[in-house]
Amino acid sequence: MAVRTEAGRAVRLAEMIREADSTVVLTGAGISVPSGIPDFRSPGTGIWEKVDPMEVAHIDVFHDDPDRFWHFYGQRFAALGDKQPNAAHHAVAELERRGLVDAVITQNVDRLHRRAGSERVIEVHGSIDECVCLECGGRVGLERIMEMLAAEPGAPECAACISPLKPNVVLFGEILPAEAINDAYACASNADLLIAIGSSLEVYPVASLPRVALDAGGRLAIVTQGETPYDRSADVKLSGDVVAELEAVLAAL
Repeated sequence: MAVRTEAGRAVRLAEMIREADSTVVLTGAGISVPSGIPDFRSPGTGIWEKVDPMEVAHIDVFHDDPDRFWHFYGQRFAALGDKQPNAAHHAVAELERRGLVDAVITQNVDRLHRRAGSERVIEVHGSIDECVCLECGGRVGLERIMEMLAAEPGAPECAACISPLKPNVVLFGEILPAEAINDAYACASNADLLIAIGSSLEVYPVASLPRVALDAGGRLAIVTQGETPYDRSADVKLSGDVVAELEAVLAAL
């Protein structure tokens, strides 16, 4: 019989976690919204509601006009740099600490899973932790980048090459890092249970991971507000506040 209440669905997800030999978590922007980070596409509040990503966050913009690119990304770094993990991040870390989650695959670049204590984190879109010089491969940490942006407007430059530094994140027009996406596919294909949290499951290739898990015989659970293309394929769907939902799951374990 179908579980019809949110509390019942949280208990059902806790049961699925206990039953699974291998559980993998996949997270999107929705898990970081309680930390004060807007998601990308929610009507009225999403980041791409206010700016065209192809004009500010595309690799061609970085190459053609790095100062314009950094006018946007400098603000984004400033907005993300001081954010702290919320209770949803801590709940995922706690599941890993208890040995109930094997890995966290995240589309987020905000570092919050690592700051919450998750150890095996696959950041398929990269991280704001550092910037890289495309000429020499040199890397500069976030704190130093913020100092450079505060001292002088425009694109921060590599000290060795005097070339614009690029955030070590996947921009529009770039492919995902092969090692990260291969690790993500391997985790999904080996998972008895994949839990998608705070993701619309519409951005590929990451959106194919639930199908990878299902085709390999795994089960799918979804914890997110709004519809996803996989709702009918999920054993359980929790649609409430992500913090409240995950705290209820922890309480039921």
